[in-house]
Amino acid sequence: PDGVAVTSGTTVLEVEGSAGHVLTAERTALNVLQRLIGVATLTRRFVDAIQGTNARITDTRKTTPGMRVMQKEAVVAGGGSNHRFGLDSGILIKENHIRGCGSLTAAVQRARAHSPHSLRIEVEVTSLVELEEALDAGADIIMLDNMTTAQMAEAVGITRRRTRPVLLEASGNLSLERVREVADVGVDLLSVGALTHSARAADLSLLFDAAEEG
Repeated sequence: PDGVAVTSGTTVLEVEGSAGHVLTAERTALNVLQRLIGVATLTRRFVDAIQGTNARITDTRKTTPGMRVMQKEAVVAGGGSNHRFGLDSGILIKENHIRGCGSLTAAVQRARAHSPHSLRIEVEVTSLVELEEALDAGADIIMLDNMTTAQMAEAVGITRRRTRPVLLEASGNLSLERVREVADVGVDLLSVGALTHSARAADLSLLFDAAEEG
């Protein structure tokens, strides 16, 4: 079953068919499965690293072309959560959007004016000054991008003192070695692009059963 830990030598899948058909599909099937198991395994390591905190590990849109659905499903199998599937799944205002609109506040206002009321607006910030502006502008989610752990701790304090609930997402340089200390500051989400773009493929092979006599 998906999400179950396995040890070396475990049979994870059995297929039946003619030898020719199985061998034709073998490499493609193994390539896909090895990548997906790698994604689930790396996700599980990140999830285990923040065990006991209130934070969640989430993926990003940095997926392999053509494999987004499968890789996001693998993240869930590993115990993680999915971020946006595509640009239409939620509004994420980044640096270029802010520059294009003239200011962070203007970008949020334009997004709010042209989006359904049910679609949440997230803003990426790189400083505490930008954090304050995003809060004042009414952002629903704020991404703390490439901040130090100390800066993120301060950002959590500033945000939690507001009466309006806002989700905080940490992003950037979230290695396995660092992710726990970031989770401990009180952010809600930790988005890790490496889950899908840098996961190491699992070591799998396909072997025929011994041919029956007769």
